Amino acid sequence: MKQTIIAEGKTTKEAIENGLKELNVTKDCVDIKVLENEDKRSFFSILAPRVVKVEMTIKEPKTEKGNIKKEIELTKEQQEKAKDNLDKFLKDFIVKLPEGTKYTIEYTISYLKVDITSNNLGYLIGYRGETLYALQNILSSIASKGIENRVRVILDIEGYKAKREKTLEDLADKVAKTVIRTRKSIKLEPMQAYERKIIHSRLQQHSKVETISVGEEPYRRIIVSLKS
Repeated sequence: MKQTIIAEGKTTKEAIENGLKELNVTKDCVDIKVLENEDKRSFFSILAPRVVKVEMTIKEPKTEKGNIKKEIELTKEQQEKAKDNLDKFLKDFIVKLPEGTKYTIEYTISYLKVDITSNNLGYLIGYRGETLYALQNILSSIASKGIENRVRVILDIEGYKAKREKTLEDLADKVAKTVIRTRKSIKLEPMQAYERKIIHSRLQQHSKVETISVGEEPYRRIIVSLKS
């Protein structure tokens, strides 16, 4: 359900600013309707305190599903071809990594999963997984060589994604408690689609808060707010 509030101020600008503070969102995230304009005052109300009211509604988000392409189904031959492409690349790639680095490749009908393990590969993960996701895209392109459709590759390094998932679930719980306590919406920082999905899933069945995603990639972020 959409979140709507009525905000007041001495001017339209002030009313909008007050509403944005209450919703804890930016102006591009809401639809605004002026209910009482400061320029339309009757003779009899001219001496009364000036109050402008605006109705502000958080815009409907673009659903995460709308940004995800339908997964293709790989034939057994395509699975083997994609695995072979990755295997050839990774054999040369890990030679440049710390001694003892290993990798595994598993494949399913819709994607290949690559795990790289060692004791010191933080630089391949990067700040909040940025380097990992970039490498994942490269591996996807390599796996797709000679195959008609792009092959989806899921990469994990040193179990980063499992650790990150736990961190995000804890964050979702903490933010939900804060929203309930303060009764104010909270906008999280921009995240990868994979990470936003974890937050949405964690709070999907919550009885008191709801989540929406706003903005465009790569600055798309989640807003957690009280259910209406």
